[in-house]
Amino acid sequence: MIEMVTNIGDTDRFIRFAIGIALVVLGITGKLGWLGLIIGIVLVATAYKRFCPAYKYFGYNTLQNKLQKSS
Repeated sequence: MIEMVTNIGDTDRFIRFAIGIALVVLGITGKLGWLGLIIGIVLVATAYKRFCPAYKYFGYNTLQNKLQKSS
């Protein structure tokens, strides 16, 4: 099982949520079809959970560590 550690930062989260909502709306209205709807749902879900399995697999992380001391 994949350990769900937060790996999506604030900017990435906002972009995923905005694009995801747009795709969901376009999918529901029939302008994009079911594939757009599914992609939109995945983007909204990953933005909500702040975890992306693809980022985990490739070792990518957009989350800034706010506890780092500035030098």
